[in-house]
Parts: sequence; C-alpha cells; structure tokens
Amino acid sequence: MTSIDLNADLGEGFGRWRLTDDERLLSVVTSANVACGFHAGDPATMRRVCELAAERGVRIGAQVSYRDLAGFGRRAMDVPPAELAAEVAYQIGALEVFARAAGARVAYVKPHGALYNRVVRDEEQAAAVVDGVLLADGTLPVLGLPGSRLLELAAKAGLPVVTEAFADRAYTDAGTLVPRSQEGAVVTDPDVVVERSLSMARSGEVVSLSGTRIEVRARSLCLHGDTPGAVELARRVRERLEASGVRVEAFA
Repeated sequence: MTSIDLNADLGEGFGRWRLTDDERLLSVVTSANVACGFHAGDPATMRRVCELAAERGVRIGAQVSYRDLAGFGRRAMDVPPAELAAEVAYQIGALEVFARAAGARVAYVKPHGALYNRVVRDEEQAAAVVDGVLLADGTLPVLGLPGSRLLELAAKAGLPVVTEAFADRAYTDAGTLVPRSQEGAVVTDPDVVVERSLSMARSGEVVSLSGTRIEVRARSLCLHGDTPGAVELARRVRERLEASGVRVEAFA
C-alpha cells in the first residue's frame, strides 16, 4: 500500500499573535514543523505545540530559519556559514528541551522560507545547515526538496534524508518552487490542492505552472498552516488520500 506523511508548519505565533490553528491541525497531520523562534514562535508557543503534538502522537520537527522575525523568515539573507551552523543547532536545541519535557523528542529538521529555497542550490549555505544538524544531533533526518543540495550534502554526511512535495505551491518545470513574488505561486483552489495531493502521493507527479507534468516523488506532503482555511483543507486532503487507499503515517 502507498503511504505518505502529512506535515504542516505550526507554532507560527509570537506573544499574543497567532497565525496557525495548531490544535486543530495537529488532529490531521502526522508531522509538525515547529517554528523555533527565529521566524516565528516563542518559548511558550513552542512548549504548547510540543505538548499538543506529543499528546496526539504527531512527530515534532524543528523548522529552522534565518534570524528574521520581522520578515517571517522569507527575506533573503547572507549569513556566514559558521554563524548559520551555530544558529541551526541553537534552534534545534531549544525545541528539544520542550519536546523532551512533553515526553517526546525532535524527530527531524526542516528549513523554513528563504533558507529552504536558498539551500536548494547554494552549496555553502546547505553545508552550514548540515553542520548545524550534525552539531545538534547526528541522527536527525533532514526534510527537503528532492534534488536539493541540502539533501545531497546531508546524505553524504550520513544523515537520513526525506523528500517532500507541496500540495499548495506551484512548481517550475525544473521541479523547484515558484517564488512567492510570482503570480500563481500559491495554489488556492481547495479542489485542485486535494487532487494534486493524490497525484503526488500515488504517481509522484504534478502539473507545473506552465502546464508540464513533472516528477515530484516524495515521502512527505506539506500543507501550509497559514493558508486560508488550512484546517479544513488538510482534513479534505487526508480524507481523499485514505479513501483512495493511501496510508497516512509519519516518516520518522
């Protein structure tokens, strides 16, 4: 039977501000990419999300990013490799405290936003992220885009690698994500997102923004928590997958 993990970006709040409906999304997804304080999240939010995830048996992942709280981690930044490696390890370590307190552990690492897109092609920044993961825990799986420099270097370093696809993001013909600054970068039609999810899970294919069918074989499917109607959309995706014989389960 085909199986796939469903992951979502969670804990994306700060103080009184909350962007994601963490509790309801954690009833649907199997892996939670928890913001570690650099693009969103604060200690209280991280602790709360870890407790909720542990209660529901959802795997906890460290969503590491550039130090860019004002820009939500989506602005391009040039961070020296040694500094970036230390900051990645710092974020993982901070989340691990709350995960362990909840009776769980950090089960994987996934970059966020500008860092995620940067390490697809930038070898220096990708190597820094890998160094940061190794510094924190040399056994942690790294979640990322198929064919990225990040996953290539992580595998060479002996880290487990996990490929992911995006149901609600448009793809280029090269299999990379269309930049958010470009029209059509985010897929907003719920019916389209649901059918794309099924295609990715069963055939490992999706139609790019130009209309070309491309290969996107992945073990995990990302549903953005900040998408309008994210909870209902995630529920529809999971129901459609399971109704079609796809087993939804965590990869870690």
